[in-house]
Amino acid sequence: MKKFGILIACGTLVLLFISEVGSSPRKRLDEATQMCRIFTQNTLWDGYKAFENSCKNCHYTGNDKGASFLHTESKTMKAWNRVFATRYPECAQKGYWDAIEAEQLMRLNDYLFAKAANSYDPYDAADCG
Repeated sequence: MKKFGILIACGTLVLLFISEVGSSPRKRLDEATQMCRIFTQNTLWDGYKAFENSCKNCHYTGNDKGASFLHTESKTMKAWNRVFATRYPECAQKGYWDAIEAEQLMRLNDYLFAKAANSYDPYDAADCG
């Protein structure tokens, strides 16, 4: 019975480690700062919340604002980085991004990069299972 409890504890630790590490990619180069950003569960969660609370206010299906529908797979990893490095979207140019703190924008970029159209690689061991 004691061995079973130890086995359960070890299995739980492995699951916690896997959920913390997540799937690939686990980092990205921030072109604006030229710094490597390491993803954690917390930074990706913050990025998700920023996406839902900021971007999705306008970029949803059937909106009356003229904003195109956006989801994480709307762009590739490289394209999401370009969006944030050059700030070319109309919403950024109109100043809507100014209300979002710089660190929050980086976490938003982290989240979108990690969940981009080409982020899943079925041939990468980090993505299987």
